[in-house]
Amino acid sequence: MLTGEYQHNMDLKGRVTVPSKFREDLGDTFYVCKGLDGCLFVLSRAQWDNLVEKVGSLPLAQGKAIQRFFFSGAAEVEPDKQGRILIPQNLREHAGLEKDVTVIGAAVRAEIWDTARWNAYNQNQTDEAIEAAMSLLDF
Repeated sequence: MLTGEYQHNMDLKGRVTVPSKFREDLGDTFYVCKGLDGCLFVLSRAQWDNLVEKVGSLPLAQGKAIQRFFFSGAAEVEPDKQGRILIPQNLREHAGLEKDVTVIGAAVRAEIWDTARWNAYNQNQTDEAIEAAMSLLDF
């Protein structure tokens, strides 16, 4: 289970540190792809395979947009000895990453956010929106 929020800096080469706690769950090789709300998704090999299977089971006419969104710019990554991954330029642009980044745990995936975008996203979340989403869980 990936949980928590971590502040990091992206270096000039586009490398970001993945928290050691996350690397344990993600494994030696994992995947980074475009995410929703302007972030990047970070998925373990098992979660990636699950996504590939689910998207692949959709009829082409309904699944082609999501296939293109997730897979066209995705990257398989391996952390270096310092726990950093290189984020390709196209993914940095998608998430608006420049220097300050926030890496969060979102249960089965991690997300990489530009810190200013993450803060703005959180300011726009209302109690009503969260309550509406919670009602889907019958919690």
